[in-house]
Amino acid sequence: MTPYDERYRKSLDLAESLGKHRMRIVREAVRDLKFTVGDSEAEVDVSIDRLKMFAEARPILEGRRPLGGEGSFVSLMLSYNGSSWLNTAITSIYMVGNRVNVKFSSKGSGLSVLTESIYKPIFGDDIRFTREGGKEFMERSLKDPDVSAMVAFGSDDNILPYEKDFRSSGKKLVFEGPGQDPFIVFPDADLDLALGDLVTSKFSYSGQTCVAPKRILVHRSIYDGFLARFEERVRKLVVGSPEDVRTNISPVASVLAVARIREQLKEAVATGAKVVCGGTIIGNLIHPTIVRDATDDMLGMREEVFGPVAFTSPFDTTEEAVARAKSHKYGLRAAIFGGKEAAKAASELVGEAYCHPVPAYTFGKFGTIALNQTRGESWRGAFVTRAVGGYGYSGWIWETVDGKFRIKQGPKLLSVETSTPET
Repeated sequence: MTPYDERYRKSLDLAESLGKHRMRIVREAVRDLKFTVGDSEAEVDVSIDRLKMFAEARPILEGRRPLGGEGSFVSLMLSYNGSSWLNTAITSIYMVGNRVNVKFSSKGSGLSVLTESIYKPIFGDDIRFTREGGKEFMERSLKDPDVSAMVAFGSDDNILPYEKDFRSSGKKLVFEGPGQDPFIVFPDADLDLALGDLVTSKFSYSGQTCVAPKRILVHRSIYDGFLARFEERVRKLVVGSPEDVRTNISPVASVLAVARIREQLKEAVATGAKVVCGGTIIGNLIHPTIVRDATDDMLGMREEVFGPVAFTSPFDTTEEAVARAKSHKYGLRAAIFGGKEAAKAASELVGEAYCHPVPAYTFGKFGTIALNQTRGESWRGAFVTRAVGGYGYSGWIWETVDGKFRIKQGPKLLSVETSTPET
């Protein structure tokens, strides 16, 4: 197995190559995924920064070995909602000595070809790419004796049916899934901080991120004023072609996501909510939208909203806000702004610091709690030095230990979960 220093050198070579190919990566992300130029450029920069952070991860990773032993593979199935950050997931698994089979989403076909051309001179056959379908990739990985584990990003609905297969194979699955993250604002919050983070984190990538705020809960005493200021900022967002450097909101990549948002908006208005601004959908282009007076039984509050639509709702007490945040099948991340009551809510919602065995899927806890923090601050070093992941159906691990199948939930490092301590 190559020593850590050599693997780290290759991560630096990859960072350098990403920098050299920066504009080509941006062009492919814009063309294939319809991400804006600004979002795509920022993602390359964040990825380069994280690759360099493997120096900080050395104390955690240097003494680890591949889960399946030297020469074994981990299969990695990636989602479409990302371009350059996916490099961090790939290298996290590689940095503990694994070889990696990588399947990109078909939506990023040009991007995957470019990525493979960047990787090949650096990693050779240690990191391989495939263009087969997701079902075929999953089934082949389950049967391949050289594959010790699988890491999958995507929908819980698509992964849950495979539990029986992983039980019978004894192989490990690390799943990173959706979020319907609460964003809770108390009366004593720094409203400029909260509004700035809400606009940035909700509307970057046109809302196509798992950790974008989805259920926006604002204390009733400030609800109307907060929404007025939110609307003012949202109306300034530029809607247009992803190729235009001025564009903030571009078309959503998934036809299914657009169809779901149409239904979510239709149902919300029919059951008493009001569209404050936006609501226009032309093809896959969804204008930035704010919905007020949403209730927890509405589709837009129950299902993941994967687009530039913000469902908002007032709350009256800390107990209500906590109960509503807990009452959901997803538990990825929660953002909370305010003083003493906000801190109290955060303490009731946070899960354990690292993933742990659970008797069954655990609902009502969150893997990341951002208390008066922006998304960028709370997510710094994700997958490298910062464990991320959630509870409920936002993510889990299936594994067989000493002949017994178990589930783990909570924040995790892909590197640690696809390796073992050196003995």
